[in-house]
Amino acid sequence: MSSINIIQTLIDADLFQTQKTIQRYQFLKIKGETDTNVYFVEEGSVRIFIMDGDEERIIRFGYKDNIIVSLDSFLSEKPSDFYIQAIKKTTVKIASKKAFYDFIQSNDEHLKLWTFILEDLVLQQVEREKDLLINSPKERFERVLKRSPKLFQEIPNKYIANYLRMSPETLSRLKKS
Repeated sequence: MSSINIIQTLIDADLFQTQKTIQRYQFLKIKGETDTNVYFVEEGSVRIFIMDGDEERIIRFGYKDNIIVSLDSFLSEKPSDFYIQAIKKTTVKIASKKAFYDFIQSNDEHLKLWTFILEDLVLQQVEREKDLLINSPKERFERVLKRSPKLFQEIPNKYIANYLRMSPETLSRLKKS
């Protein structure tokens, strides 16, 4: 099952009952909030980050046709340490946890879909951890480029550089080579 099929299945199920537009730099969610919604990005882009002292550490992006969620808060129903902020004007459709769980518990195929989503998230997290453990900026850049080429068309370099734990100048040099 592909990400496109999953997203289409969720949209066809009419889970996303409300819509919200957030302006550039506006927050969809801030640290300390409990957020159990699932978001489908219709237009625009967001970044998910955590504060490390006075430094932002970007851990994920969402852009057109992506599903995003504050997974720690979604699963635990407790406040999250993460922020979700619009990089540019962004429109999201919103599904509540209850609607989402009602859907996945409604039949075996939907439960399999949820298992696939969770497995995919775990694999993405493993890939992210590998990226952070690799010392060479060039290797980190090449891994992310191979895995998510659309990222480089949707997200400004300064945010990608932060995500890759390198300076914007290093990212610029790597993109040129």
